[in-house]
Formats: sequence, structure tokens, C-alpha cells
Amino acid sequence: MSGHSKWSTIKRQKGAKDAARSAVFTRLGNAIAVAARSGADPTMNFTLRLAIDKAKAANMPMANIQRSIDRGSGKLGGEQIQEVMYEGYGPGGVAVLVECATDNLNRTYPEVKLAFSKHGGNIAEKGAVAFQFDRKGMIRTKGTGDEVLMQALEAGAEDVQEEGEESVIYTDPKELARVRDELNNGGIEVLEAELTYVPNNTVAVNDKETAGKVMRMMDALEDLDDVSATHVNFDIPEELLAS
Repeated sequence: MSGHSKWSTIKRQKGAKDAARSAVFTRLGNAIAVAARSGADPTMNFTLRLAIDKAKAANMPMANIQRSIDRGSGKLGGEQIQEVMYEGYGPGGVAVLVECATDNLNRTYPEVKLAFSKHGGNIAEKGAVAFQFDRKGMIRTKGTGDEVLMQALEAGAEDVQEEGEESVIYTDPKELARVRDELNNGGIEVLEAELTYVPNNTVAVNDKETAGKVMRMMDALEDLDDVSATHVNFDIPEELLAS
């Protein structure tokens, strides 16, 4: 899971800068609208609760959050936001999943395809890449060591990894809500929780030029307003990432 964890950390470190962009509210709003299609009550809809938590962390106004809920639940009418997953390969053969939330597939597909091709990648047929990933719950907490490890495993976590002063905990998707709540109740500070895709195997990228192409492609995908999440199976050494 190291490839996923590394990319997740990179995205999180970029978060403070990205949150300053007004476009991030569009992305968060779309995620809320998609989640609200399964129910407008966050106490009964854990996916919606996660989307709202992310929006609040980015200082999205409550009026915007409620408007997104109303849009997703059909109260506002208009074009419905729909989820779509694009699959592709990047430089060095890295596998990429791109989750999108959009009201216009005719806009989103060409934008995603261009981001791949412009940076040495190519979009693939449905199912050609997704089999290399597993759907997981991911929880990031403050603190490391035996206390976090034991509480996470007792709560039903499948794996725990340490990243600096934080722990990344993986769960069965259906157990994410319960594990998160148990950690919170046990005094472990949860920084974020989300459903994600974790690669079965990672692809080592040890060439500086290839690593640069991969990172530029991922940045291009992340910069698209309709892209809600990206997942990749690369393993790039820290020294190449730093350069």
C-alpha cells in the first residue's frame, strides 16, 4: 500500500495551497451532491458525512454545503451530478484511476484524456486498470506507536502504517464508519477518513525524467474541476520526489 500512501501524503501536503483556489468548492460541492443522492441526512448517510467533513475542513460556507445537498437530493432540479471513473496508464506503466463528479460527460472525458496524453499517458478501456486496485476505507490519525496500532486492530482495521507523526489505517469499506467512530471514542484524534482505492502492487519509478512526467500528469489531473479523486500505484523514491 506504500504507493497509495505516498500519493495520498503528497496530495495532503498540497491541500493548504489548493484550498485557496475557489475551484476547490466546486469539487467539494459535487462530491456532496453525489453523496446526497443516497440520502440527504448525514447521520444516516456516512458517505455524505465524510463529504461534508471535507468541505468544512476546507472552510466551505454552510450555505454552499446545504445548496449542494439540496442539488444532489433533487430539491433544486437542473442537471444531476453523476459519478464516473476513468482508467489509464501513465509514463513508466503506472496505473491510474480518476474519479470524477460531473454534470457534463462531454466536457469531462476530453479534459481527462488530454491530461493523460499531454504528459505521456493514455486513457484505457473500462476494467483495464481497475482490477489492480482494491476498494478500502482509509483513516489518517495523529500519533503513532503501539497505542494507535492496538486500538486500530481491536476496532477492526486491516492494516496500519506510520507516516512521520501520523498513522494511516486501512479498513474494509463497510467498516470505515465504525472504525473511525471507535478510534474517536478511544481518544485517538482522527484527521480524515475516506473511501479510496489501494493498489495491489506498486510500480517502481527510479528514473528522474519519468518521475517528473508522472507527477506532472497527476498534477494536471488533480487540477481538473470535475476530478474528485485520483489513485495511482507508483513508488517513487523520496529523493526523486524532492527534486
